[in-house]
Amino acid sequence: MKTKIVVVDDNANNLLLEEDLLIVAGFEVFTAINANDALQLIKDVKPQIIVLDVQLPDMSGSELAQILRSNKETMAIPIVFVTASVLQSDIEHLLCIPDSAYISKPINTRTFSKEINQCIK
Repeated sequence: MKTKIVVVDDNANNLLLEEDLLIVAGFEVFTAINANDALQLIKDVKPQIIVLDVQLPDMSGSELAQILRSNKETMAIPIVFVTASVLQSDIEHLLCIPDSAYISKPINTRTFSKEINQCIK
């Protein structure tokens, strides 16, 4: 059985690239372009991991992560933030969220799926 992963990014090019890389790596990939769609998708799919952009149109990725952490059904799903924000304070804020990791954009296409795989429990 393939590992289910939800990828959330409002940039269509980034979303497609991440989806393609993860499909090639053997994941079953589900995508959303905003936080509200992602919440419903995560509830329906019950993924093993979530890849989450920080800048979304309806709420920030960190806000979405806090919602997920407050729900007993989603509180333990690892979250990998993928963002172009490179300020150390921003990264530290994201990594304070339990079971989270960080990958900077632009992603390294050769190592992306391996980095995601390392975050799965």
